[in-house]
Amino acid sequence: MPETPPILTDEDARTLERCMRASGIVCMPTDTVYGLACDPDADEALERLWALKQRNPRKPSAVLFSRVDLALAATPWLDDDLAEAIGRLLPGPLTVVVPNPHRRFPLACGGQPEVLGLRVPRWPENAAVLEGLSWPLLQTSANHSGRPDPARMEDLDPALAAGCDLLLNAGPLPGTPSTVVDLTRYAAEGAWNVLREGAVDRRTLARQLDH
Repeated sequence: MPETPPILTDEDARTLERCMRASGIVCMPTDTVYGLACDPDADEALERLWALKQRNPRKPSAVLFSRVDLALAATPWLDDDLAEAIGRLLPGPLTVVVPNPHRRFPLACGGQPEVLGLRVPRWPENAAVLEGLSWPLLQTSANHSGRPDPARMEDLDPALAAGCDLLLNAGPLPGTPSTVVDLTRYAAEGAWNVLREGAVDRRTLARQLDH
């Protein structure tokens, strides 16, 4: 018989937040693939994470929130039309790129401090407890740059696993990375652009975004 996938608990969620307070790195599930995450304002954690992934720190990463209301509370400058659009798109397997005139979370923005990627997963059932997180997370896929994205904890490179302070296993995930959609011109022009094809197709986006 197949093994029953592990289910994350309230204690797992509390441990994750303790890990963030200590500037740790966690490997955790999303609604697409496993990701690496840390406190987006912790310089030391970011340096460790980029070295672990062998990734250029000038490349931007998304800031992940557990719920849409927390993402919008962290970006109060967003136009009402854009905020409503984000509410239609998220939660889900999308990363939305929005204007960031206040330059929030600069370490996550890489070389583009005036734009910010937001991520709010539709948490899988086995990771539903993570919807209660209050801590924003800088999140990036749990792989070395250019390597496949892991859909199972067992697929995680052992070197990456060894570099993490916490591993949260919620069983197999869908395995297709999030679609990245640029909404920086949406408020002014109603314009949007797909920067990376992924789990959500253009037709679905058009239904949500085209006026």
